[in-house]
Amino acid sequence: MPSRHTQDSSADHYAALHQGFGWVVPEHFNIAQACCGRWASDAQGAQRIAVREHVAGQGLGRSWSFAQLQDAANRLSRVLDAQGVRPGERVAIVLPQRWETAVAYMAVLQMGAVAMPLSMLFGPEALAFRIQDSQAAVAIADESAWAALQQARAHCPGLRTVIGVGEAASEGELDFAAALRRQPPVFEPLRTRADDPAVLIYTSGTTGNPKGALIPHRALVGNLTGFVCSQNWFGFDPQRAGSDSQAVFWSPADWAWTGGLMDALLPSLYFGRPIVAFNGRFSPELAFEILQSHAVSHTFLFPTALKAMMKAVPQPRTRYRLALQAIMSAGEAVGDAVFAWCRDQLGVTVNEMFGQTEINYVVGNCARFWPPKPGSMGKGYPGHRVAVIDEAGQLCPPGTPGEVAVNRLDVHGHPDPVFFLGYWNNAEATRNKYTGDWCRTGDVAVCDEDGYLWYQGRTDDMFKAAGYRIGPGEIENCLVKHAAVQNAAVVPKPDAERGALVKAYVVFSPDALAARQAAANAQAYEDGVREALQAHVRGLLAPYEYPKEIEFIDQLPMTTTGKVQRRVLRQQEEARAAARR
Repeated sequence: MPSRHTQDSSADHYAALHQGFGWVVPEHFNIAQACCGRWASDAQGAQRIAVREHVAGQGLGRSWSFAQLQDAANRLSRVLDAQGVRPGERVAIVLPQRWETAVAYMAVLQMGAVAMPLSMLFGPEALAFRIQDSQAAVAIADESAWAALQQARAHCPGLRTVIGVGEAASEGELDFAAALRRQPPVFEPLRTRADDPAVLIYTSGTTGNPKGALIPHRALVGNLTGFVCSQNWFGFDPQRAGSDSQAVFWSPADWAWTGGLMDALLPSLYFGRPIVAFNGRFSPELAFEILQSHAVSHTFLFPTALKAMMKAVPQPRTRYRLALQAIMSAGEAVGDAVFAWCRDQLGVTVNEMFGQTEINYVVGNCARFWPPKPGSMGKGYPGHRVAVIDEAGQLCPPGTPGEVAVNRLDVHGHPDPVFFLGYWNNAEATRNKYTGDWCRTGDVAVCDEDGYLWYQGRTDDMFKAAGYRIGPGEIENCLVKHAAVQNAAVVPKPDAERGALVKAYVVFSPDALAARQAAANAQAYEDGVREALQAHVRGLLAPYEYPKEIEFIDQLPMTTTGKVQRRVLRQQEEARAAARR
């Protein structure tokens, strides 16, 4: 990264950062050693807090140091070794945000095995497919996923051992805590190469079975420029007294996903900063409780979460004492309404970021070093060469929609370490991911004259209505600006004459929901809001973009990573159209 000298936040240092940056990737590198081992081996670093527990309604629970994290990881590595886990073998980690989850990652990675995070929200079928496809040897799980895992196990003959955590401790072949107590806290970590596999994360594709993206140890190095930039230097700001010691990170992102693991847990530990762990459901009020009680300085919040917080607590600083210095957001387009709320009400310019499991943390903003444009995804982070390309792999002119792609080589012609190794046992899918040296993301954007990218949607979310190409993001952002809307999703509704109509699914804001419940005629209230929303969009966007039909629903279908599943709504519309024929 560039030097830590003070920069003028109003100036644009983007070009200098890009040209002056070069990757330094050692031949041997291990994520666990970088995130824990090196801190634990230093007398002062060993006492730093690594993980802080949040207890709902109470605030700070237990805290664990890097020394304690390394101690527990060493013991668990010995347990796994005794179970026959060898370098390269997969270990399933089916745990929420909790202390044992951090221990599990450090233990698996330092022994050269491959950590396979699985969401506690997965059902038996989803768990069975991933465990069987990866041929995982051992699984570590707590009560949140225990029943589903036991059902899945019948279809996973290669799964030798299940280790129970928390309330599930007595249910598995091994009790996590008891097994650790029986082992000495000494383990010799494997000296892994930077290109060795570290993590296997299954991506949720829009069609077919999910694909396992195999991530090497070096990918953490590739993540670091994006993390530091999106977090406005993450505690290294010389203008803030004591910033090095006071930085605290929290995100509701599940540590079983790239957003929680590679964007939150691992980089926080890499920089020797505490991360807050909370095992519970997200709510806007809870988010503010965590931010206040832990004096959280840096955070990663999905646009969905920010929208809910904006609608539930429009003026948060009148109710909460906040210490926020930086907010990163990703997963969907933030939109200028949320951008303005974060700036005006939270006092922080949100840094929007874009990436994928396969090539994470490649595009974004950094309010400290280059001026963000509200609603823009930003530009390629230092070390990443990003462009918008057409179907033939040629660069699109500014203003022309195309697919976001990342080149294997940086601006200096050196390999970018952020890239995944390939899809697990799927060479064809790996080949199809690339056009020459360009790795395609499947996301559509427009690049403006200044190099900023503007998200249009997934390639399979784009549609044509009456001959016009429609991107749902702009319409959804417009709808959310209305006081009656908490969230919205736009999809095509099949139409015999026009091919498709623009349809919006809308979730009422808390105030609008209360007004509907209090209305003498709920249907009349909905009709009035529907007309108001259509007029609202017509007044701000092109005439062909306003939703011809609006359906109110209690909640949108979401992935476990906080993304709207437009595919589910699109398929619903297609099924309804088929039934009308």
